[in-house]
Amino acid sequence: MTVAIVESLPMIVLEKVTKTYFSGSLAVEVLHGLSLRINNGEFIAIMGASGSGKSTLMNLIGCLDRPTSGRFLFAGRDISLLDKDALARLRCSTFGFIFQQYNLLPTATALENVEMPAMYAGIPRNERLARACALLTTLGLAERLGHRPGQLSGGQQQRVAIARALINGGRVILADEPTGALDSRSGQEILALLHRLNREGHTIILITHDPMVAREARRIVTIMDGTIVADTDTTSDVKPGGMVASTLADEAPGRSIGWVETVRIALHSLRIHVFRTVLTLLGIIIGVGSVVAMLALGDGAKQSVMTRIQAMGSNLLMVRAGSPNMRASGLAATLMPEDAEEISRLPNVLRSVPEMAGTVTVRLGNHDIQTSATATSADFPLARDWVVESGIFFSSDDVRSYAPVVVLGQTVLDSLSASGVDVIGRNLLLNNVPFLVVGTLVHKGATPFGTDMDDTVFVPLSTGSLRLFGRRFLRSINVEVADVNAMDATQEAITTLLTLRHRTVDFQVRNMASILETATETQNTMTLLLGSIATISLVVGGIGVMNIMLVSVTERTREIGIRMATGARTVHILSQFLIEALVVCLIGGLLGVAGGLLTAMIAQAMGVSVLLSFPPVVMAFGFAFATGLLFGYMPARKAANLDPVTALVAK
Repeated sequence: MTVAIVESLPMIVLEKVTKTYFSGSLAVEVLHGLSLRINNGEFIAIMGASGSGKSTLMNLIGCLDRPTSGRFLFAGRDISLLDKDALARLRCSTFGFIFQQYNLLPTATALENVEMPAMYAGIPRNERLARACALLTTLGLAERLGHRPGQLSGGQQQRVAIARALINGGRVILADEPTGALDSRSGQEILALLHRLNREGHTIILITHDPMVAREARRIVTIMDGTIVADTDTTSDVKPGGMVASTLADEAPGRSIGWVETVRIALHSLRIHVFRTVLTLLGIIIGVGSVVAMLALGDGAKQSVMTRIQAMGSNLLMVRAGSPNMRASGLAATLMPEDAEEISRLPNVLRSVPEMAGTVTVRLGNHDIQTSATATSADFPLARDWVVESGIFFSSDDVRSYAPVVVLGQTVLDSLSASGVDVIGRNLLLNNVPFLVVGTLVHKGATPFGTDMDDTVFVPLSTGSLRLFGRRFLRSINVEVADVNAMDATQEAITTLLTLRHRTVDFQVRNMASILETATETQNTMTLLLGSIATISLVVGGIGVMNIMLVSVTERTREIGIRMATGARTVHILSQFLIEALVVCLIGGLLGVAGGLLTAMIAQAMGVSVLLSFPPVVMAFGFAFATGLLFGYMPARKAANLDPVTALVAK
């Protein structure tokens, strides 16, 4: 950086400066047209009683506040032309503050307090730590680097504050009652340090009410009721108008604190306030976990229903006996085997499988069970996509020859073979009629309505009609279509055919694809409902984040003021609090995802249908990130917009 040197120019010039504070409609003027010039390298004391306006004057000189009227020039430039961030850069690069109450961060160590202004100046971490260590060592605090303010004496805390003021050079040191809270010995040590700094070229502006302390300065400016009443040189050694190094904000280093440092500060704050952090995390964890778990359960339920419907055949048209207005339509004598034969001749029909059913008693040895029996054609396994597990399914020849053969479902098989006997090739009785077991079918599961599809036996249509049920009319005809896209046209053709044959509509045609589509829409609606409920909990968690962050801003107002006084700009404060909210939401999101997955796995272990997929997890985690960004912004903006002076005096 090129530093401009200006000869015979006062460093600080105040011309007819006023400062008015407003409380509602009440205006209180603290400074009344005050004018003052301070040269580079001076040791000046501004002395006055409490309420005289000396602290207000210090805040104006240190760019913590702005005058209501008048001009404030620093190195020849009008400070009123600088915005909030430019003033922060000027404070960071030029001014060092030593406060009566030290204004150290209570949760930070001496080393961390000292390095803070250098961090906001963009100095690399290793360099600023080395510089802070050197300063603290020089001030006799080499053994106290890792101690927090509460572990230090008043004199040691003030030395830490002095080191902090010097970390970025501290061309102008503003000391506000630096000995006011110290014993006489510690006070003398601090004044000796200020003299040493002045000899090294620092401009010292000492604010005090004590005449004994003011005499330490080479120039005493007395202020009373907001007006300068005396300006006295105590020595003739200082010549007015020394050289001024122009270090205005627009000439300060352009480096800034990095994101790594901002994240580190945020994590440190979250770690220090662990209880508050846990409370904030809890809402996000519950919200994200609910989204992941509920969507997994909803998708699992959807998959289970879809699997059951598809197990019945998604490319089937089911023709059932009885008109739509008839009750107990399954017993209506309206469908005949010839209807199935005629339907099989229609275009786009692969198979037309007739079915009649009834309840039978199965006996094998001394073991009896009650089950259902379905009399059908040899095409049944192909139409219903039901694979033979062992043995064979009966053939078309068996149907034509009235063969007494039977194929067992898995539930019936499990009941009959509980003793470990292989039933294939054995004879059993169906309603006291002997049948030969020729095969078994694989496990199919339950229907969407909870009916066990495996609790049944299958016999040839002719044999069942003649020997089991004593009737020819069918319960239903299952029609397998070749082209699902033409299913509606095929359904219409079947309706037309049967209406012509029966001369009335005494049947019903159900489209399994339509049933599947309706079930899919229903399950999607249920999943959306579950997801919406879970999302509401996540939004509530986000509101909790905002509330706790707002409380955090209120609790940490003084910390914000300290950071601003040491050079933190709007973006630094905004990013710190925003990243704190984001870190909380991201950690909460990760824990919530883990909790949701664990809940889903526990539910799965208990037999509940669960479908874990990547998109819901990403959605929940992304929503947590968005929640942190959205609900963390308002508290962060509130913190960033605080006035430095107001924040510093907060309790």
